[in-house]
Amino acid sequence: MRIAVIGGGPAGLYFATLWKKRHPKDDVRLHEQNPADATWGFGVVFSEKALEFLRGDDPDTYDLITPAMEHWRNITLVHRGETIPIDGVGFSAIGRLALLQLLQERARRVGVEPEFGRAVPSLADLGDVDLIVGADGLNSLVRTGHEKELGTTLTYLHNKFAWYGTTRRFDSLTLTFVRAPEGTFTAHHYRYSDTMSTFIVECDRATWDAAGFATMSPEDTRATCERVFRDTLQGHPLVSNNTYWRNFPQLANARWSHGNAVLVGDALHTAHFSIGSGTRLAMEDVIALVKALEAEPSSVAKALALYEATRRPVLEKLLAAASASADWHEHFREHMELSPREFAMSYITRSGRVDLARLREMSPRFMAWYEGHP
Repeated sequence: MRIAVIGGGPAGLYFATLWKKRHPKDDVRLHEQNPADATWGFGVVFSEKALEFLRGDDPDTYDLITPAMEHWRNITLVHRGETIPIDGVGFSAIGRLALLQLLQERARRVGVEPEFGRAVPSLADLGDVDLIVGADGLNSLVRTGHEKELGTTLTYLHNKFAWYGTTRRFDSLTLTFVRAPEGTFTAHHYRYSDTMSTFIVECDRATWDAAGFATMSPEDTRATCERVFRDTLQGHPLVSNNTYWRNFPQLANARWSHGNAVLVGDALHTAHFSIGSGTRLAMEDVIALVKALEAEPSSVAKALALYEATRRPVLEKLLAAASASADWHEHFREHMELSPREFAMSYITRSGRVDLARLREMSPRFMAWYEGHP
């Protein structure tokens, strides 16, 4: 089989590696328009459950990436100056560049030599291939060439966010909510290495307008965010990496493939960063696609239909949770009117997947605080 993989992020590298390892005689070529070390953002976060899934489906990759990860067992909320730990909600994080480098090294070990710095002008330039895997993100060439056939929808949330890093290491994944003269802000922050943390700043549109961010320079924007989160950063600077204000994109497709082209990861769907599942979902897409192709080795069309039929029900549950979490964040300004006790409960139940009974089981210390707190 001749396979062209478009996109050298985690999804593309992961598919190319898994398939080549299991089918060494197949011709697998990976095309990435950017250099090998080009990436935006800072850390990539995985929930404890996501890592358990990965360990079960692909222990080799689990063993490859977990030694390079930071781990913690709680998440933390900071609201009205009160710090609220929520136990039993484990996460791990790794630097995005570190993850890409590990996956690149593994791809080369199994015989895939990624072609970096090479943009594919059109799908026709790929020549005679049996399968095209679109792992090329939100602006996917594979998807945009067939948006009508795929039934693509793309909308944007109203809140603004900017993805920074910082040299301050945090004890856990933390969400800090603050009021400033300009309005209300929240920061999503977590450590991902010995020296760095991710620090995503989010605000509603009214706050963004009041602050004047639309006409502010990148340097002044960073300085303003450092001032707003002065108490959180404790003297540490924010670090930029292709950092600018964005509106989160909500991407969906009615169909996942067209002809011999199929989508995975952010080329297929997006999940709000507040649930930390984008990379996890992309890797699980890849595992499902590999299984489907192996289950239907004589027909790519049947394999792609099987991939969508088996993966879609699972994915849609996770995306519904991500959508509910995104909606909560779109209204975090109103939620900040709640007391710390009720705010914390509102946050932890925001996706609709956690109720009081489950909280008592997984977060006993938090529930003891909540039920004994005025």
